[in-house]
Amino acid sequence: MPRIIVHGAILSLVALALIVIMMWVNSRIWLQDYPWAIQDLVPHKNASERALSLILGVPFLILLLAVPFASTLMLKVQSGGAVSFLQLMTNSFGVSFIFNLVDWLILDWLAFCTLTPGLVVVPGAEWAVGYKDYAFYFRGFLIGTAFSALVGAVTAGTTLILWGAVERFGGTRRIPGRARIRRSQLRAKRTSLCSNCGLRAL
Repeated sequence: MPRIIVHGAILSLVALALIVIMMWVNSRIWLQDYPWAIQDLVPHKNASERALSLILGVPFLILLLAVPFASTLMLKVQSGGAVSFLQLMTNSFGVSFIFNLVDWLILDWLAFCTLTPGLVVVPGAEWAVGYKDYAFYFRGFLIGTAFSALVGAVTAGTTLILWGAVERFGGTRRIPGRARIRRSQLRAKRTSLCSNCGLRAL
């Protein structure tokens, strides 16, 4: 659980910072994510805005996928492979879901719907009622939850495939944590016995 909270918080802070920067550059970058009551009042994105959305949006999407994947892969490696698909999926889902929760409560409901600073206002739709559409963003939260579950499943599966490839081609053996501890204890006992035998021989 601490891993999920820490990595989820890191993802949330970085992602929110990127969103704020993108909104500062041009709020119309996120026009497709605004309520229809706002989109209907303004022109569609022009060619330069679509290109900018692609340039900034792709790295943002990669971030949303990379952090849960890195967290889940670290979990697998640090456990020596002794974690199940469900545990891996839970970890990845949790990291992604924390950002989804922060995005909904802090960015959407608090900043966008309640405070509505000029940063989020689209030129030409300054007085639109869509800025207060709490239900729209709650539906977005539900969609984000489904997306988090999908990320969790895909990330867990990918991690298992990579781990299996490493074991197959890299010669890495899966040794559960308890087994490693038992082996180290046995080695210590053998060393102690050998030392005692040597002392008795003297």
